[in-house]
Amino acid sequence: MIAKRIIPCLDIKDGRTVKGVNFEGLRDAGDPVELAQRYTREGADELVFLDITATKEKRKTLISLVEKIARNIDIPFTVGGGIGSTDEIADLLHAGADKVSLNSAIVRDPDLINRAAQQFGSQCIVAAVDAKRTGEQWTVFISGGSKNTGKDPLNWIQEAEQRGAGEILLTSMDQDGTKEGYDLELLQEVNEFLNIPIIASGGAGTKQHCIDAIQKGKADAVLAASIFHFQEIKIRDLKEELQKAQITVRQTM
Repeated sequence: MIAKRIIPCLDIKDGRTVKGVNFEGLRDAGDPVELAQRYTREGADELVFLDITATKEKRKTLISLVEKIARNIDIPFTVGGGIGSTDEIADLLHAGADKVSLNSAIVRDPDLINRAAQQFGSQCIVAAVDAKRTGEQWTVFISGGSKNTGKDPLNWIQEAEQRGAGEILLTSMDQDGTKEGYDLELLQEVNEFLNIPIIASGGAGTKQHCIDAIQKGKADAVLAASIFHFQEIKIRDLKEELQKAQITVRQTM
C-alpha cells in the first residue's frame, strides 16, 4: 500500500513564514530555513513553500530563499507563488525545487500545464486549487484568494489532470487556518473522478482531522501549517496516530 504523506507548508511573505485564517490576518510564524530544517529532522515526508504574495505583487518567487532551503533539507520540496512560465519553472527546479505548484497562471493560461508537463514531466507539476463555497457550490479563487474566477473546481481539477498535472493541492479557503477540520465533502467529490494524488489543505487542527482527511476524504497526503509551526502537534506523534488508525506512513528516522 502506498504510504500517506505528511507535508508541512511554509507560506512566505517578505521572506518570513506567516499564517492567517481564511487567507487573512497573517502573523509571523518563524524563519523558513529554520522551520524547514526542523521539519526534516522531525520526519516530514515533503515540504511545500508558497510565496503567497508573489502573484498579487506581480513578481517572481524568491529564488535565493528557495536555494537556501534546498541546501538545508533532504526531502522533496515543492515551490509555488508567482510562477508564470516554463522558464521560471526551470529556474526553480535548478534552484533545488523538486516540484512546482501552479495556481493563478494556469487558470489564466491552462495550456501552461501541457507545456510544463511535456518539458519537465507530470511528476514535477502540482496544480494548486483554492476553492471557496459560494452558495451551494464551490468556486475557484486566484491571486492569493483575492479574485473569484467563477470556475467550478471539480471541472477545473478534471481539466488540470487531463492536461498533465501530476498532483492536485486542494485548499479549502473556508477551512484555512480555522483548525476545524478539512472540507471532507469537497475532498470526497473530487476523489469521485480523480486518478492522480490529491493533497488536502486547509483546516487541520487535530490528529483526528488528518485521519479523517485520509480515511473519509481519501486524500493521499495532508498538508498543514500552524499546527506544526507552533508545535501544537509533532509530526512523529501524528504519524504514530495514523499508524494506530491502520494508515500506512513512511517511518521516521
